[in-house]
Amino acid sequence: EVQLVESGGGLVQAGGSLRLSCTASGFRSDEYAIGWFRQAPGKEREAVSCISTIDGSTYYIDSVKGRFTISSDTAKNTVYLQMISLEPEDTAVYYCTPIRLVEGCIGAYDFWGQGTQVTVSS
Repeated sequence: EVQLVESGGGLVQAGGSLRLSCTASGFRSDEYAIGWFRQAPGKEREAVSCISTIDGSTYYIDSVKGRFTISSDTAKNTVYLQMISLEPEDTAVYYCTPIRLVEGCIGAYDFWGQGTQVTVSS
């Protein structure tokens, strides 16, 4: 059974940092690209950042470039999202899922976990 568990969210002040973790089971994270997505209240879910654990290629949406860093630890079957200089606009539930294409974080598989809440206060 494919399962992804997100963790690491919390409440921080603007300018603060968090590191999110996405631990996969039921498949190897080096067999699929993995993407981080987020959904803010009243908004559609959007891609944030994606990574290929095979060739290390990454993708970021413009609003997080220079602030977020995605990485992976294949030994732990875990993908991380390091977030610095957080802004109130980053407030959302963050999810991870396997994806088909890193560039643009295209083709998300429907293996959404429970997500982890990130709240950034101003």
